[in-house]
Amino acid sequence: MKERIVFMGTPDFAVPSLKALVDSGFDIPLVVTQPDKPAGRGRKLTPPPVKVLAEKLEIPVVQPEKIKDNEEFRKLLEDVSPDLIVVVAYGKILPSWLLNLPRYGCINLHASLLPEYRGASPIQSVLLDGKEKTGVTVMKISEELDAGDILSQKVVPIEKNDNAETLHDKLAEVGAELLVETIPLYVKGEIKPIPQNHSRATYCTRITKEMGRIDWKEPAEKIFNKVRAFTPWPSAYTTYKGKRLKITCAEPVDCDSDFPPGTVVKADEELVVATGKGCLKILRLKPEGRKEMSGGDFVRGYRIKVGDRLE
Repeated sequence: MKERIVFMGTPDFAVPSLKALVDSGFDIPLVVTQPDKPAGRGRKLTPPPVKVLAEKLEIPVVQPEKIKDNEEFRKLLEDVSPDLIVVVAYGKILPSWLLNLPRYGCINLHASLLPEYRGASPIQSVLLDGKEKTGVTVMKISEELDAGDILSQKVVPIEKNDNAETLHDKLAEVGAELLVETIPLYVKGEIKPIPQNHSRATYCTRITKEMGRIDWKEPAEKIFNKVRAFTPWPSAYTTYKGKRLKITCAEPVDCDSDFPPGTVVKADEELVVATGKGCLKILRLKPEGRKEMSGGDFVRGYRIKVGDRLE
């Protein structure tokens, strides 16, 4: 008989994990997710992706505003009496009473090779740092953030054309597979949890919109990494004639240029801009209020010429 698992998760990243657990025959009597939130221009209340899938699968869903001092929620979980709680990007710190409730405790899927990139933005941060690999970790949850003992890990290579969206999707799928592989071994006692080396821990903070502004004095490689890390959100951006310009795809190129950083050095079928070191070829961009377009289409449509400046 499969163990009873309460699943706690909220965004798109958690959806493949919930689906994989259900498809593998685990007994999931309850899904816990964040409350519906306003979204879009109309600010319409929108359910989180995990709720949408759970309802499609006819799994009961609860959405507590808070869980720390929520006696009603605690009573509900005690009545469900899960063997294990699986957490994937739920979005809140779990209180000690919840960690101690299931007989096998609580485990978490994290989108990095812990102890590196603990915290809220491991996918964006690994791209910002220009790493060539990342991965996923299944760990026991402790009261310290992302510091629990490791149960399993899987490495995922980062391709040059990966951005935050494509890497997110890869890690979500690989993580779901790893959860399904890990849980049976863990509950049978066939996995020995490995304590993290806390001296090697690195941390990443929440991403804000302001972090996307491009500083053209930085090297082309660093700006390229920012474009990858912040596509699709919050986007890497600059300005042209006072209007915001989102850069969605680019690549660093060698160039011999005496132009100041931010200056257009090539404007024909390609749009190339000088940086603090090297140049950046802008492949795709989105002008304010317009649809995404190629660098060449932007050059033609906006009559860009060599010497124009991006700020």
